Amino acid sequence: MNTASIGKRIRKFREAKGWRQEDFAERIGLSVTYTGMIERGEKVPKLETFITIANTLEVSADLLLADVLSTGYNVKSSKMTEEIEALAPIERDRIYGVVSTMIEFEKSK
Repeated sequence: MNTASIGKRIRKFREAKGWRQEDFAERIGLSVTYTGMIERGEKVPKLETFITIANTLEVSADLLLADVLSTGYNVKSSKMTEEIEALAPIERDRIYGVVSTMIEFEKSK
């Protein structure tokens, strides 16, 4: 398992919130030292801690595990489909048109 990439993603989402490592450690109930070890990929948090991290950062586990999950794209695709289906028909058609164009471009390479 690529623990370094998980740690980097955790750090990225923490920094996006504008939290210092000390602030984050306090929010998740861990020491700054242990939090740093997680972010550097030196330690893998137990499941309960990982869930606390994801909930505190307000991100889904598949986003934090994107580099190690083989089914992560299925989860993202399902979520995106739900969001698109909630749009007005004209907006939905515009988005599907853009995606179709991008798919055709990738196929033509």
